[in-house]
Amino acid sequence: MYSLQPIQVLNAGAEEERSEIARLSSFVGAIAIGDLIKSTLGPKGMDKVLQSGDPKDPVHVTNDGATILKAIGVDNPAAKVLCDISKVQDDEVGDGTTSVTVLACELLREAEQLVSQKMHPQTVISGWRKATDEARRALAEAAQDHGTDPVQFREDLMNIARTTLSSKILTNHKDHFAKLAVDAILRLKSSGNLDAIQVIKKLGSSLLDSYLDEGFLLDKKIGVNQPRKVENCKILIANTPMDTDKIKVFGSRVRVDAVSKVAELELAEKEKMKEKVQKICKHGCNVFINRQLIYNYPEQLFADNGVMAIEHADFEGVERLALVTGGEITSTFDSPETVKLGTCDAIEEVMIGEDKLLRFSGVALGEACTIILRGATKQILDEAERSLHDALCVLQQTVKETRTVFGGGCSEMLMANAVSALAAKTAGKEAVAMEAFARALRTLPTIIADNAGYDSADLVAQLRAVHTAGEKTMGLNMNDGTVDDMEKMGIRESFQVKRQVLLSAAEAAEMILRVDDIIKAAPRQRAPDRCM
Repeated sequence: MYSLQPIQVLNAGAEEERSEIARLSSFVGAIAIGDLIKSTLGPKGMDKVLQSGDPKDPVHVTNDGATILKAIGVDNPAAKVLCDISKVQDDEVGDGTTSVTVLACELLREAEQLVSQKMHPQTVISGWRKATDEARRALAEAAQDHGTDPVQFREDLMNIARTTLSSKILTNHKDHFAKLAVDAILRLKSSGNLDAIQVIKKLGSSLLDSYLDEGFLLDKKIGVNQPRKVENCKILIANTPMDTDKIKVFGSRVRVDAVSKVAELELAEKEKMKEKVQKICKHGCNVFINRQLIYNYPEQLFADNGVMAIEHADFEGVERLALVTGGEITSTFDSPETVKLGTCDAIEEVMIGEDKLLRFSGVALGEACTIILRGATKQILDEAERSLHDALCVLQQTVKETRTVFGGGCSEMLMANAVSALAAKTAGKEAVAMEAFARALRTLPTIIADNAGYDSADLVAQLRAVHTAGEKTMGLNMNDGTVDDMEKMGIRESFQVKRQVLLSAAEAAEMILRVDDIIKAAPRQRAPDRCM
């Protein structure tokens, strides 16, 4: 008799999980992520405190799904997939990051029960695909488009901004910030370039003191002996060293036979710097903004030539400044004819709180503007910036795709009822999968009601009944804990955001459901320590 030894295929230390165990691992990981962040969903959602090991920025307080999932470390592959779809949702449309993760989680929770009843994953996926198409069709039918009516469209944008900010830290001042966001977006006209909107955070005062300032603000001060205000500005934006007017004796090795030779070397360096400043001034600029430091000697030379010099502007600020003034960032100055100068009507120093900033008014990019956020603590300012960013992204998407849908769980119930109606006409096991898809959609308004402390079972049952009766604009009023008309309340959401939530969640859940094998690579072996 021969004894058969098991054949080793994978490297020693590698792990493999197969079929039911692999699927269960995926379900558990994805559902855990969904359960973690579903308490942040809706206008009465709770916040999370994220503590990092970074001593400079140790604490974040947020209810933004993408920020939470970006911060937590996950080891489960399915959980990582949900973190990725949340990030993509944030990059694509800016909002709906929590909704997309929670919907994918609820789909997988339903799938777990179906698979445990011996239904094949491919059958479930087939039913889900039909359900997704039907839900998308129902959503598109219910969408309204006021893109051709400027007055009504502005009101739609205001309603969308209010709805987006309702679940954020800015909810108490949502009318104020909705107006800021809509005014900023409408300034962009058709370009849709969010880089033209700058957000500056300044500690002090209250959130309600935040405001929109036309033009561009640079968080720098004017140098010594520089003019306080310059008009009809021609701006040369540069990234070049202007700090070599002295020999750095402690960082250099200079061999000379007399101390006077060091003075000669320094004089040569000064001459080189003087020549460089003359080359810069030949460009015809009256403002010079440098990414790097400018030492006292070149700053004095600029002042003598009547040029305002601003040093050490942060790189993001320089990039945005080049965009809004129509200039280009320059590093060499030998050919002035190829350098594109930025322009603006005036540069002046302004005070915000206790800080001085430079305001560039009348910039070449007319839609450029700056939102100044005020707040009591750094954490409040950071969360306010994230909230405002979400609102700006959603409004930008709405300007491109002008259709809107109703919020407050109205759209989810609408899609769920359409899927249930199709399931009733469908023969076979696919109908069971479609019903599960509809149940997952109805879970979203359930979670919104739970987070507000209301009786979710009663509210969602009422909502389903009124939708079945044909009242397609009804949703959940989270102020009073009742079912109300979303059209009268002005609870609107972007069609683009809602469609992206549906499609991304369905695709991610489908991909996780397909998994039947998880293979973990063997850990890399450490080299043995060698003793000397």
